[in-house]
Amino acid sequence: MNIKNKCMNLEEINSKVMTADTQKGISPDDALAILKAGNQRFLEKKMIPRNLNGQVEATGGGQAPFAAVVGCIDSRVPAEMVFDQGIGDIFNARIAGNFVNNDILGSLEFACKVAGSKLILVLGHTSCGAVKGACDGVELGNLTGMLENLKPALDSVDESGDRSAANPGFVQKVADANVKLTCQAIQDGSSVLKEMVDNGEIKVVGGMYDVKSGKVTFF
Repeated sequence: MNIKNKCMNLEEINSKVMTADTQKGISPDDALAILKAGNQRFLEKKMIPRNLNGQVEATGGGQAPFAAVVGCIDSRVPAEMVFDQGIGDIFNARIAGNFVNNDILGSLEFACKVAGSKLILVLGHTSCGAVKGACDGVELGNLTGMLENLKPALDSVDESGDRSAANPGFVQKVADANVKLTCQAIQDGSSVLKEMVDNGEIKVVGGMYDVKSGKVTFF
């Protein structure tokens, strides 16, 4: 199958409710291609018409998402919308700063090993408030401890100038580093997922969403 026909076939698949049989036929590369194509449709305002109420009914007896997204809680980055996906298509794990802990790793193990998802996408975004908070050393209740999870990314960035949220370039470097470190942390922290990656059953990739344009750049 040539690339054009492959893309058309994936879009046709994506226009329907995801089933276990459909999910089984999707490769990790297919899953990534579906997300890329969905974001392009979002940018071009050519999103697939969906009967969401019908999808609720169709997925009431079970689910077979093809991908799992680890994203930030930021209200401007709703994964189903920016990737033009329907109900039952993707798992969502959302936490400020899009990092992983044992609970999220367990959730991803469920998504991939148990429920059959083929791709894990770690999705960061521009102008991230959590990253800014980490850069400024914000302390506030439980937020203080949560922001400690972003410290490895903060420490990994070489910046001789202003290392605060007042420096947008530095903030973005930290956001990029955080996505890449989280992708690695998923494999380092889960032998289950690492084995699946090594066996070619899943892929772990990173992406950065631009809150001004709606475009996702994949790492």
